[in-house]
Amino acid sequence: MTIDWQKLNGVPRLLMEAELKPIQGKRFQPTGFPDLGAAQYEAPTEDGTVDMVLVESAQSMANRLEAVCWDDANGAPHPALAEMPYVSVDLWDSGKTTNSIQEAHRLNSPYIMRDDKFADQLRGEANMPGRKEKEEAGVFDRAALAKTVFKYDPGSVLHGVFLEKLLGLARLQRCLSGFIEAYNSNTADSGGVKNDRIAPSPGALKQVGLEVSAREGYGNVPFHRTEYAAERITAYFNLDLAQIRAYGLCESAEQFLVALALWKVRKFLDTGLRLRTACDLDMCDFKATRPEGFSVPSTSKLEADLPGLIQACANDKLFADPRVKRLTFKKG
Repeated sequence: MTIDWQKLNGVPRLLMEAELKPIQGKRFQPTGFPDLGAAQYEAPTEDGTVDMVLVESAQSMANRLEAVCWDDANGAPHPALAEMPYVSVDLWDSGKTTNSIQEAHRLNSPYIMRDDKFADQLRGEANMPGRKEKEEAGVFDRAALAKTVFKYDPGSVLHGVFLEKLLGLARLQRCLSGFIEAYNSNTADSGGVKNDRIAPSPGALKQVGLEVSAREGYGNVPFHRTEYAAERITAYFNLDLAQIRAYGLCESAEQFLVALALWKVRKFLDTGLRLRTACDLDMCDFKATRPEGFSVPSTSKLEADLPGLIQACANDKLFADPRVKRLTFKKG
């Protein structure tokens, strides 16, 4: 085993940071939100405040950390996770599938939870009575839910899931979270024009009987573009070890979840830093900041450990049999 488990004993959080920079030039494009654009804010410093911008949100990072688990070229989990359980869904008779690794809400994907038989199976295995009875009693066994979720999709334990169809309280919070922010940022405004080599002005097409506008893509269309530059860009990762322990999973499950989380972080930093067309980043430095002295193993070492950790969980009968739960999302 390459992880120093002794250094994690009794530690509530494992905190990690990665210093990033644009792979070319100085500019980058942060994530944008439909109602506000880029998330800009001021952060307090000893000398006043500094301008910040959120490069990647916690919600987006969860999806990106999940994405590294799937091999798109082969339509299968990454080879190191080949024996990890997950739920696969055939989409009617289309020949297409989806699964709990790729779905944004993991086990709570509507393509999964629409299967009433599987939903009832989860409810029973997690010892949840009917919705009304449970809400009246006010009792909820979160550890039982975690064990059941782990059985079918360990990623839903790491990244959290809200199975409201089962019960309004059936929620597991994120154990692994992350975000990227830029320090001392400023805007880099630029622009351009989409040239129409046929009719620079939409009105010119009236001569051929067309009443069109720039809104439809005709004519020369100037546009504005805002990118950012910053003194530094930092990715932060937080693994809640106390929460993992609180679920009461056995040692093999806890070790697998920790190793899986560290591999996800490492793999994302190795291969997932092209966040957008104009946001291609490179890692300069990576370290664990808490606990002091802990070193995160390399991607290759973690990949070598994962199959054995998965097998240990299987030996303890923690996984579904068969490992891949297959459902069908039917038309109508």
